[in-house]
Amino acid sequence: MSTNSQTLGQIRAPLLLVTGVSGAGKSSALGVLEDLGYEAVDNLPISLIGRLLGDGEFPHPIAIGIDIRTRDFNAPGFLDELNILFKHPDMDVKLVFLDCDDEILGRRFEETRRRHPLAVDRPISDGLRRERDLMATVREQASVLIDTSEMAIKDLKRSLEGHFGIGATPGLSVFVTSFSYRLGLPRNADLVFDVRFLRNPHYQRDLRDLSGRDKDVGAFISADEDFEVFFDNLTRLLEPLLPRYVEEGKNYLTIAVGCTGGRHRSVFVAEKLNAWLEGKGAPLQLSHRDLDKSSNRD
Repeated sequence: MSTNSQTLGQIRAPLLLVTGVSGAGKSSALGVLEDLGYEAVDNLPISLIGRLLGDGEFPHPIAIGIDIRTRDFNAPGFLDELNILFKHPDMDVKLVFLDCDDEILGRRFEETRRRHPLAVDRPISDGLRRERDLMATVREQASVLIDTSEMAIKDLKRSLEGHFGIGATPGLSVFVTSFSYRLGLPRNADLVFDVRFLRNPHYQRDLRDLSGRDKDVGAFISADEDFEVFFDNLTRLLEPLLPRYVEEGKNYLTIAVGCTGGRHRSVFVAEKLNAWLEGKGAPLQLSHRDLDKSSNRD
C-alpha cells in the first residue's frame, strides 16, 4: 500500500488510525502524537468515525486509537471503514499498527498486573493468540508497522516523529544505528549491513576498551584493505535509493550496522555513514544501541 497520498498543490489533513495488539503501546503512541500536535481520540466507536471527521475540514491533525476493546470493533467492518477513508480526497489517511513480541507482551501484562481483554479467566498467551487471529487482516493493511519490543518511550517518540512529525521539512528522515549481532537484529530496521568482515579492534590490547568513536579505533578499521572499497560501494548503493524512497512516499528510514559486540566496527561505520548522510542534507538521528552494554565483545 503506497503511503504517498500527498497530491501536488493540495494540502490534505493528516488522519492516523492507531491500532495493534494489546500491550504494544497504543496509549503511549497516542500520548506522543498528542505532544506532536495531533488531536488524540482513543477507543472511538467505528460507527462514529465519520461523524467525528464530518466533511474533513478539521483544524488539527487527528489520531484515533482503535483496538479490540473498541465498542462495535470487528476487523471486516473496520477495514470497510478504512477503505472509505483512504478514498477521501481531503484527508491523508494512514493506518499505524503497533506490534510486539509475545514474550515481552506477557511480561508487560504480568508486571502491570493487567488482564488481557480476551483472557479474563484464561492464560495471557491464549488472549494474545486469539487477538492475533482477529487482527491479522488489519495488520496486513498497515501503512506503517512499528515493533515496540525493544523500544523505550523515547524510541517510540523518535519513530513516530520521524514518520508523522507536523511541520517537518518534506523528505526522508534517516535513523542510523549500530548494534551487536549477539543481542539480535534491530526489529524496525529497513536496511541492515554486516561489517563483521572488517579487522577486529577487540584483539588489539590497546584498542579493546575503546570504542568506534575513538580516533585510534577508526584509524585501525580504516587501515583494513577492504574498508575503503566497502564504504565506497555502500554509499554508491544508498545514493540512488534515498530519492526513490521519497518518490514512493517513505518518509522515515532506519539503517542498521552490525558487528559481533556492537562496540568497535559497527560504531565506527555508523558514525562515518552518518557523516556522509549529513553531507547529503538528510534529516538525521544517530544511535549506538549496544555500545554501553557491559557484555559487549567484538
